Amino acid sequence: MKLPTGERFAEIKSLRKGLGLATVCEEAQCPNIAECWGSGTATFMLLGDTCTRACRFCDVKAGNPGGRTDPDEPQKVADAVATMRLTYVVLTMVDRDDLPDGGAAHVAATVRALKERVPGLLVETLLGDFKAAERDLTTVCGAPIDVLAHNVETTERLTRLVRDGKSGYGQTLKALESLKRLGGGRLTKSSIMLGLGETDAEVRSTLKDLRGVGVDVVTLGQYLQPSKWHLPVAEYVHPSRFDAWKAEAEALGFLFCASGPLVRSSYKAGEMFVEKYLRTRGTPV
Repeated sequence: MKLPTGERFAEIKSLRKGLGLATVCEEAQCPNIAECWGSGTATFMLLGDTCTRACRFCDVKAGNPGGRTDPDEPQKVADAVATMRLTYVVLTMVDRDDLPDGGAAHVAATVRALKERVPGLLVETLLGDFKAAERDLTTVCGAPIDVLAHNVETTERLTRLVRDGKSGYGQTLKALESLKRLGGGRLTKSSIMLGLGETDAEVRSTLKDLRGVGVDVVTLGQYLQPSKWHLPVAEYVHPSRFDAWKAEAEALGFLFCASGPLVRSSYKAGEMFVEKYLRTRGTPV
C-alpha cells in the first residue's frame, strides 16, 4: 500500500471537507485510498457518517442519527463530482434504520442530481438492504442508477458473527433478487470478504447463491482488521487462491470478477470493466 500523498489527493480531501461530505474511503479505512484519490476517484458515502448497524468487520461509526439528514447533500455530491470531472462515480450509504424508508428517497434524489449536473455520467450505488422492503427498493430502482450493488460480505454460516443482527444472509439475497427484478435488467453487483474463517465449500456456495439471484459482477478481497475491537483475521489468503476464485466465479457465469487481497467493493478494475461494458452495450436506464 502507498502512503496517501500528492496534489490530487490533497485536492480531493480539501473538496470533501469544504462540502461537508463523507467518503467510505476514509470512514472504512480503505487500503486503496492513496491509489484512488491520487488518480482522482472517490466513493462518496450518503446520509452521514453514522450507521445504525454495528457490523464487527466495519470501521464506520455506529449509532443513532436520530432521523437527521442533510437535504443539501444531493447537490453537494453533484458539485463535487462535476468538479472532479468524473465519468463514473460510486455512491455508498450508511444503513439508516431510523428513517421510515431507510434513506431510499435521499439516495434516489442524489442520483437524479448527479445525472442532471453531469450528462453521460455512470452511477453505481452500493446500497444497504432496506430490510428487503419492496417499497423502498422500488424507490431506489426508480432513479437512473446504472449499477445496483449490495454486499453479502461473508458466507451464510459466518453472517451472524460478522454482520449486525439486523442484517441477514437471506435478507441480502432477497434484496439482490429484488434489485435485479425491479431494476429492469440493470447490472447488479456484490462482494465477499475472505479470511474470516470461511471454507472453500462455503465460498463456492455463496458464489452460486449470488448467481442464483442474478448478480452479474462479484468482487472478492482480503478482510483486514481495522482495530483491536473488530474481528481478528483468521487467515491471510494467498494471492493464488484469489486468482482461482476469479476463474471459478467467471466459470459460474458472472460477467466479471475482481479478486485479490486489496480488492474492495469499489475497485477501479471492476469499475473500468463495468463502464466499458455499459458504454458498449448500453444501459437500460
